[in-house]
Amino acid sequence: MIKFNNILVSLLAAIILCAPVSYTHANDTQKPNILLIMADDLGYADVGFNGSKDIITPNIDDLANKGTSFSEAYVAHPFCGPSRAGLLTGRYPHKIGAQFNLPTRGSHLGVPTSEMFMSKFLQNNGYFTGAIGKWHLGDAPQYHPNQRGFDEYYGFLGGGHNYFPEQFAAAYKRQKEQGLSNIFEYITPLEHNGKEVTETEYITDALSREAVTFVNKAVSKTQPFFLYLAYNAPHVPLEAKQEDMDMFPNIKDKKRKTYAGMVYALDRGVGRVVDALKKNGQLDNTLIVFLSDNGGKLSQGANNDPLKAGKGSAQEGGFRVPMFFHWPNHVPSGQRFEHPVSSLDFYPTFAALAGAEVPADKQLDGKNMWEAFKANKNPHQDDLIFLLRHRGGYSDAAVRRNQYKALKIADKPWQLFDIDNDIEENHDISAQHPLILKDMVREMEKWSWDNQQPLWFHEHYEGAHWRLNAMPRFEQTFKTDQ
Repeated sequence: MIKFNNILVSLLAAIILCAPVSYTHANDTQKPNILLIMADDLGYADVGFNGSKDIITPNIDDLANKGTSFSEAYVAHPFCGPSRAGLLTGRYPHKIGAQFNLPTRGSHLGVPTSEMFMSKFLQNNGYFTGAIGKWHLGDAPQYHPNQRGFDEYYGFLGGGHNYFPEQFAAAYKRQKEQGLSNIFEYITPLEHNGKEVTETEYITDALSREAVTFVNKAVSKTQPFFLYLAYNAPHVPLEAKQEDMDMFPNIKDKKRKTYAGMVYALDRGVGRVVDALKKNGQLDNTLIVFLSDNGGKLSQGANNDPLKAGKGSAQEGGFRVPMFFHWPNHVPSGQRFEHPVSSLDFYPTFAALAGAEVPADKQLDGKNMWEAFKANKNPHQDDLIFLLRHRGGYSDAAVRRNQYKALKIADKPWQLFDIDNDIEENHDISAQHPLILKDMVREMEKWSWDNQQPLWFHEHYEGAHWRLNAMPRFEQTFKTDQ
């Protein structure tokens, strides 16, 4: 009998050691998996949970409807690179010299390494980390995702990419054969951890595939994971699979139809990743956050209704984005959070959920919103949320506090809106509340004093305009006595 029991124990031990490990987190309220999904230039009204009438997003909507969606989610900047820099550093991009997109033809520049990315912080605190898709935060080796806290990276380092491999691979091959070395980033090969790969799938599908691969790999780890899934869809170029466009027979406008197909492919990818979480028993352990990096680009098929303007604007359509949280038994199901939040809040919030303390010397511009979120209270009561977009010889600016939003566009005077009751920014109430307007502008002026000079510009002409116009010319931006 003793011998039989010893054999049984040995067999059970062997089974346990050989069986795949599904990490369920002994204390999942402190250390959940975190899946951060970012769309690129997605319109506020281009997902079903935010009122889309012509584009269907069943997988995204299912998560949003079983979680909590946000009506007043803001990002740190109204276009790509600076918004992403803000997201991963927890800083306004103006504070670290990252307020412009990186040079379009490549550079040796990137977000300063003195800034610890959210990914590095989570990695240091026991997370297995991955980034999939668009980077846009630095091309040089020291700025590579694998050097900024990501154990795994699959994607492209620049600000965008063409979608069909048969097209971009052929174009890249032709230019290489001509002896060219500075080749447009949209047609260069994708990479995995610094090594070029030969991609064969439509890019959105490829990124979804790699996200599934990461989830499957993460399950074998004895640690939680953080995955930053940064789709480039529906950013230009407008390129969709025919079968995806065929899902929208009632859309006649060519741009809108192509854009809709791109969004549909993104939605399909989200569904694939969720299926992987379910199969691995990890959906209940995973906080899923979905948002866009900025507002939709109206000239390229997007719809931001009822918000005014779009990508690049200091009006609501530029930096108010669709967003939801999903985490069974932790995030309320079927709710709408009607208070302002910022993508800058993710860093301190994720840190708190990971049960880790942010280093004292790491400055953050957001706040841990988790307790206020759970209590359905405004996490930014009386706080100021800023938006500053530099142009050729002036800056567009916005500052929000509670129900009020102060706005300056071009050389027009500052305006004031009750954004809770005037989401379309149609009724300037500055005459009724001149002191409130002046106070908010003065607060933003104070905020601006330690903004850094840009470390780079998207194009050299932008730098020339900056210098010729003695930018940032804040004496004009914060003038309130017009």
